[in-house]
Amino acid sequence: MYENPPTAGLPVRWHDWLPTQSTLTAKISQMLHLPPMQLTCSGTAALVIALTTLKQRYPHKPYVIIPAYTCPLVALAIHHCGLKIKLCDLGHNTFDFDFEHLTQILDEQVLAILPTHLGGQVADVKRVKALATPYGITVIEDAAQALGADVGQSGDIVFYSLAAGKGLTLFEGGLLGASNQNLAIQLQETAQQIIPQRPFFEAKRIIELLGYTALYNPFGLHFVYGQVRRRLVNRGQLIEAVGDDFDFSIPLHHVSRFRQNVATHAVDRLPEFLQQTRQQALTRIKQLQDLPNLHIVSSNSDNITAVWPFIMLKLPTQQQRDNILNELWASPFGVSRLFIYDLPNYTYLNAIIPPHSMPNAANFAQTMLTITNSLWLTELQFQQILRVIQKHVN
Repeated sequence: MYENPPTAGLPVRWHDWLPTQSTLTAKISQMLHLPPMQLTCSGTAALVIALTTLKQRYPHKPYVIIPAYTCPLVALAIHHCGLKIKLCDLGHNTFDFDFEHLTQILDEQVLAILPTHLGGQVADVKRVKALATPYGITVIEDAAQALGADVGQSGDIVFYSLAAGKGLTLFEGGLLGASNQNLAIQLQETAQQIIPQRPFFEAKRIIELLGYTALYNPFGLHFVYGQVRRRLVNRGQLIEAVGDDFDFSIPLHHVSRFRQNVATHAVDRLPEFLQQTRQQALTRIKQLQDLPNLHIVSSNSDNITAVWPFIMLKLPTQQQRDNILNELWASPFGVSRLFIYDLPNYTYLNAIIPPHSMPNAANFAQTMLTITNSLWLTELQFQQILRVIQKHVN
């Protein structure tokens, strides 16, 4: 009875619950060489604070540009703020923007662009910034999955997620920062204005974090994650199986110091954890690269440091991808999909997503799978994954 998680999360230890005088945001900023961070109740809440601030600054700019393949929560945050979505297609075989398409949709009505560091891989933010600057567009780095990567230095605003399974976690939490001091102060002022206390939500998160502390291990995950996921996959409820079924209501509340203490202790283990997972990913990618017809989705430059919560593989065809998943998705090996569709193909988002064809994003969703980079995935289990993939790509 064991289960590998779909992502490499940093386990919480019971002594992390002890009091501490240190501050999470200060430790994170110092460790990752980032501007001062503020803590939020989720990565989505961080984005809501950022967009609300920018909307107050530039009320005549109603549009936000996002990749056509990204977390549905990004679209819901934009809608929550009363703004409109412009989709940009992905480039060929990459998670990054199609920059030719991006150039075509830029204008003075665009408030912000969100380059997204998908799966811990680093997007070309400098190129986005160069295109955005002539129009006075703010660049918000979506680093929800990239805490510890070389990000947050080139954009105007950066936010991270501290959700379950994303490396450092509060079960739900986020970080938000800006390179400009005046903008950072405005972000803090906005948070004070729009984020309520809501003790019930915080009590719920404390209970969930306690459960995470007890059950985020291969044995506990078998019961609280693996069995549920298998039932959903077998029923064909794929959106629910990967957790893409989000509500339009976005919980906003303050994070208690009690819960902050947990991540403040755990952050001391983060550098070693990131180094171990990075080394494991690079070793296993070399083995994957020996197989034909596989594309490893990664940062476009070798001179930057990415993080590896999972490894993204792109197959030549949807049929090959689906054949592999038919054998491995229901297994306990941590093979899964990231987001089931590109944004225009989520029915529940139809009211807020422009109904435009995004061929590269659609193809990315149809041909990509993920392999967990959890340190609990043994070499024997990884070799079993390799054999299944090899059978279907030869």
